[in-house]
Amino acid sequence: MSTATTTSIESPSLPDRTPMVSWLAVISVMLGIFSIVTTEILPIGLLTSIISSFTISDGMAGLMMTMPGSLAAVSAPVITVATGRIDRRLILGAFILLLALANLLAAVAPSYWLVLVSRVLVGVTIGGFWSIGAGLASQLVPAESVGRATAVIFSAVPLGSVLGVPLGTFIGDVAGWRTAFLIMGILTLCVFVMLLLVVPPLPAEEPTRLSALTGMIRSVNTRFALVMTFLVVLAHFGAYTYVTPFLEQVTHVSAGLITVYLLVYGAAGIAGNFLGGSAVARYPRGAFAAAALMIASATALLPVLGKDALGAAALLVLWGVAYGAVPVCAQTWFAKASPDSPEASSVLFTASFQATISIGALVGGVVVDHSSPSMVMTLAGTTAALMVLVAWSHYARKIPWPDPAKP
Repeated sequence: MSTATTTSIESPSLPDRTPMVSWLAVISVMLGIFSIVTTEILPIGLLTSIISSFTISDGMAGLMMTMPGSLAAVSAPVITVATGRIDRRLILGAFILLLALANLLAAVAPSYWLVLVSRVLVGVTIGGFWSIGAGLASQLVPAESVGRATAVIFSAVPLGSVLGVPLGTFIGDVAGWRTAFLIMGILTLCVFVMLLLVVPPLPAEEPTRLSALTGMIRSVNTRFALVMTFLVVLAHFGAYTYVTPFLEQVTHVSAGLITVYLLVYGAAGIAGNFLGGSAVARYPRGAFAAAALMIASATALLPVLGKDALGAAALLVLWGVAYGAVPVCAQTWFAKASPDSPEASSVLFTASFQATISIGALVGGVVVDHSSPSMVMTLAGTTAALMVLVAWSHYARKIPWPDPAKP
């Protein structure tokens, strides 16, 4: 996600604080989202180790991705509406503390069902913290710095992939998967303390109402955004959740080298985030469709070219660049579909994105249990290709974007 979706909203009157403290507040929110992103997708790199610890199937292990996404989809609108008048600083602190508890519970869980309980807590945190924290830049820094502050906050998404997951995978290989969750729990507690120290009281502004969310769905552009986001995220997480088993069983990569592969993928994702953010502002249809086409190509070719270590690495780079652009493209579509309701569009984006993550991981798990990781990749390529056709349909119908200047 990037600055392409930044909305022109004037900052409210800010308390008399030094610029350094204001930017530390921005960084604390960014670190909160970094902790959330890393915790959410950390099981992808630790999947094999966790499967061995509890003697479960690949598909059952995929529930660790399904649970947070489904809970986040529900909690995003519910929490945003229910806490509309509560100080945002208190809400952020409560959710980041809940995330720390979730990581620590996973680290000591004696049974797999307690690991799933921890993932439920992660899902609630995602829905609550993300929907509120993503739009706080205007309340933390002066108006002229809002764009830069928003970029800093959203940089947590690719950083979670490029640093968090490979590092967590490395720690899991060296000291065990429980240690990776333990360290994440400690890091999250440090973020909690930082939030309390540097984020000022943030009285709630105009609360988001359910009527604003339901009104957005009546927009044809929003419905296209929902369908395209569903297809491309379904394709990505249906396949990427099981990329570690694929690399082990098909490419025959050693456990240590998988960390390197994920690091390469994450680095490509950072490049894709900025490329997508630059392109989607001018070519919203083309940028989103191009990202989906690249994902379709990478996943469809992996069962063929991914048997070779170099071929798998090259396709992961292509995949990483493509998916790095997906969140910013999707969020831009939602923002352009409803330019007068930025918080409502953010909530709907979060809910739909997270719901599809859970569905993708679940469907991928069913396929991998009854077939193979290669079949998951093939089906993902087909699904992503369908999204390209939907984007072309939007272009062919010449559907205009709403004009925010008009009432």
